[in-house]
Amino acid sequence: MAEQRTGQILVDLLINWGVHHVYGLPGDSINELIEDLRKRKEEIEFIQVRHEETASLAAAAHAKLTGELGVCMSIAGPGGIHLLNGLYDAKSDKAPVLAIVGQVNSEEVGTGAFQEINLEKMFDDVAVFNKRVQTEKQLPDLMNQAIREAFTHKGVSVLVVPDDLFGKKHSYDVKLTSSSYYRPEISPQDKHLEEAKSLIEKAEKPLILAGQGAANARTELISFAEKIKSPIILSLLGKGVLPDHHPFCLGQHGQLGTKPAYHAMKECDLLLLVGTQFPYLEFLPDQVTAIQIDNKPDHLGKYYPITLGLAGDAKETLESLTYYVEENDNAAFLEKYQSKMKKWSVALQEEKRSSEDPLHAPQVMYHLEEVMKPQAIVSADVGNVTVWVSRFLPFVDQRFLISGWLATMGSGLPGAIAAQLAHPDRQVIGISGDGGFSMVMQDFATAVQYELPIKMIVLNNSKIAMIKYEQEQMGHLNYKTDLGEVDFAKFAEACGGEGYRIETHEDLSTKMKQAFLSNKPAIIDVVIEDQAPLPGHIDYQSAANFSKYIIKNFFESGDLDLPDMKTAIKRLQ
Repeated sequence: MAEQRTGQILVDLLINWGVHHVYGLPGDSINELIEDLRKRKEEIEFIQVRHEETASLAAAAHAKLTGELGVCMSIAGPGGIHLLNGLYDAKSDKAPVLAIVGQVNSEEVGTGAFQEINLEKMFDDVAVFNKRVQTEKQLPDLMNQAIREAFTHKGVSVLVVPDDLFGKKHSYDVKLTSSSYYRPEISPQDKHLEEAKSLIEKAEKPLILAGQGAANARTELISFAEKIKSPIILSLLGKGVLPDHHPFCLGQHGQLGTKPAYHAMKECDLLLLVGTQFPYLEFLPDQVTAIQIDNKPDHLGKYYPITLGLAGDAKETLESLTYYVEENDNAAFLEKYQSKMKKWSVALQEEKRSSEDPLHAPQVMYHLEEVMKPQAIVSADVGNVTVWVSRFLPFVDQRFLISGWLATMGSGLPGAIAAQLAHPDRQVIGISGDGGFSMVMQDFATAVQYELPIKMIVLNNSKIAMIKYEQEQMGHLNYKTDLGEVDFAKFAEACGGEGYRIETHEDLSTKMKQAFLSNKPAIIDVVIEDQAPLPGHIDYQSAANFSKYIIKNFFESGDLDLPDMKTAIKRLQ
């Protein structure tokens, strides 16, 4: 076999693994590989971002959305450091990602050369596979191994490569590994299914909590819930698993959840956890029979003391359970919470359809719902915006992207970029607060450069509003949560995109529709009034702490800030 540049061999391998996009910035310790990517740009596109954090967050978002490998690249030193946040996001949300990180030339490694840092040590905690390549001949096999480990463990693989190795030639004729991964299939044992059948049939108030692991089991989840007469609550990452307005759905759970979900969870006598590792014990019932379904046996009982674990795929396991169990003829618990959910939905609609100024986030979600298309992809940022999207923007068949377990601000825009590149024919919407968006706003220019028609909605209250509320909830006065005013619409125009500034309800519907008619990347900058993201149920201690804030604020400023307190009292009732 003729000799080839090692970088050329690696590009061939990436293409064989089905990789179509690589996110990163060129630079002196990866320029050899950049040259080989340039030569194959029709088959695999290098997406030049403005900051490596965007590259790793986009790679993580691609992996979460598609199940495919997300790939990012950086130079040594500062570039590798910038990757860390997105790589931890991938680790936390179990997304297969490969990071190719340059290093100083082989003969300089260990000498303290310019931009040399101990990359292997730095990536050790985030990666399931973390190797520095010693020779060009081992590099292709190590890449195959790295990719396979990323898929196997649904995590991050890191290859640290001195740049000179990419340019060296050799013949890749003796292959020690193959470019393939075989996904295992596991199913619960029959005796465990029989045990589950017994527990389910004894229950009078069964309740399902479903997460992203049930994303491909919508039909089976609904059929199972119908047979056992169980309401369904969704985790945040489970949003979109079934339509928000489905009659069995009680919405999200936890701090951003609904009041019916909270009370149903407290009243149930059987909890079925399907494809979720919901970690917030304060929102789960005490001493209740619990069954957990997960395709990773090590997740069973990891965060909650379950009675029975069913190790298997959600789709197949739910199908088996539906066949095994007898139909429940007692629908009292289900009907009770369906009635409560209808009342909750009416209250949300009243809040969303308000025409008052100044604007609040729920009003924005109402008008966004009018322009959101079927099968749209919504990339939400972290902060108060997470509450507004999860609670006020109903999904039918749309997809949801977010930084779940790491909950890093700034993930909304990179997620939207990755989603539009992965699905160029689908509508992609990014939703951020001004705090999260300003962390990565430079990469809106990337969306413009690649002509990605994403629509970024920025809920702009000139604050880090969730932190403001957290301070108040603790009974503290606000400190350093104001950000100052920024006109993001003008910023969009400066980048070469379109910008729409909305400040009144009168402009909300008109400008929203105008922005979504455009085929260009756009920022819809909506000036909103600060509003506390109150949970569906407020416990006594939270209300008491909030009262302390009200009193302290009054004595400090003379401002009796009561509107949120009135809402809190109403929700306690």
